[in-house]
Amino acid sequence: MAVGWTVALRNKPENYLRFPSAAPFKIALFADLHFGENAWTDWGPKQDLNSVKVMSTVLDNENPGLILSLAIDFDLRSVVRQSDFVVYLGDVVTANNIMVGNASSYWGQAISPTKARGIPWASVFGNHDDAPFVWPMEWFSASGIPQLRCPAANCSLPGEEDCSFRGTQRLELMRNEIMDNALSYSKTGPKELWPSVSNYVIQLSSSNDPQSPVAFLYFMDSGGGSYPEVLSGTQAKWFHNKSNELNPDSRVPEIIFWHIPSTAYGKVAPTFLPLSCCVGSINKESVAAQEAEMGVMKLLEERPSVKAVFVGHNHGLDWCCPYKKLWLCFARHTGYGGYGNWARGARILEITQQPFSLKSWIRMEDGHTHSEVILSS
Repeated sequence: MAVGWTVALRNKPENYLRFPSAAPFKIALFADLHFGENAWTDWGPKQDLNSVKVMSTVLDNENPGLILSLAIDFDLRSVVRQSDFVVYLGDVVTANNIMVGNASSYWGQAISPTKARGIPWASVFGNHDDAPFVWPMEWFSASGIPQLRCPAANCSLPGEEDCSFRGTQRLELMRNEIMDNALSYSKTGPKELWPSVSNYVIQLSSSNDPQSPVAFLYFMDSGGGSYPEVLSGTQAKWFHNKSNELNPDSRVPEIIFWHIPSTAYGKVAPTFLPLSCCVGSINKESVAAQEAEMGVMKLLEERPSVKAVFVGHNHGLDWCCPYKKLWLCFARHTGYGGYGNWARGARILEITQQPFSLKSWIRMEDGHTHSEVILSS
C-alpha cells in the first residue's frame, strides 16, 4: 500500500472492474509460480523468494495504481498513476511437493506482492495446485521423515485431517483465498461444474458508467491434479450460456484465461518463431495440450467478440499466434519453481477503452520489455 493514503476496502469486491479515467487498463499475468516446491530443502524457500522478487519487479516497472476506484472512498482522477489488475494463471503452488496439508500459506506468499501494493487480482487453477502429495525419497534418508508443521490451533492430535499429507483441494484453496482477501475477485464458480472450480466472469466497465461493459474477462479451470486435464463439455455449455446472457450480440470484446493450452495451440505452434506470424521470444518445447477438445474452442472460434486466449503451463513458450479470428497466447514463466532455466517475466495486457484495443508485451525480471503485439484494435 502506498505511504500516505488511507484506503477503505469493501468487505467484498463488486462483480465488475472499472477503467481509470482517461487511462488504459493494465493487467499483469503471473504464470507457473510453483510456490512450496521442495519446501523441505534450502533450495525451495530460496526459489519462492526469487519468485516474489520477479513479481515485485514487474509490478513496480509497470507503474501499478493504488487500487481500483470501486474499492476506495475518494476520487482517483487526480492521481497520475493508473489502476491495475493481476491474473494468477495457474500452478500457483506445487501441491504435490508441499508436506503441510494446507497449501494456503504458500498461496498467501504467492499473492503477497500484489496484495502489498493494493492491487486487485483473480486466479485460475493449474494442474499442480491440488496434485496428490508425493512422498519425496529424501524423506527416507538417514535424517528421517521431517516432522509435520501444523498450526497448533488446527491440530490437536498428530494425523488429524488438517495436518495430513492429503494435499489441499481446489475448492478449499479458493474458499481460503476469497475469505482472507478483500482484493480477490476469484470465485468458486457454479456448483454444477465442480470439481472444476475457477469458472467465472468479470466485467470490465467504463470509467463513466459501471453498468457499461468495455470487456468481459472469462476465467476457466482447465483441470489437472485431482481430475483430467480438460475443459469439459459442461464447461463449454456454461460459457455458451453465460456469454449469450451477458453479451448476446457479441458487441463487447471477450478475453479468456485458463492454464493448460487447448489442442488448437498445437495447430498454430511455430516451427521457427522468427519466420512465423507469431510474436514472442522463446519457442523451446512442444505444446503440452489438454487431453481432449470438448467444444470450448469451437465456441470461441465462432464468437467474433473473443479476442484472445491466455494460458501458462509450458515454461519454455511465450508466443502469441493468430488462430482463426482470435489470438492464442502463452504467458511467460514467472516463478523460479518448476522446470526450466529460462529468464523469468510476465505477460502484460493493456486495454484501451475508446476506441477498444488490446495490446500485449513481455516484461522481464531485469526490467526490459519485448515482444509487443496488437491483439485487437
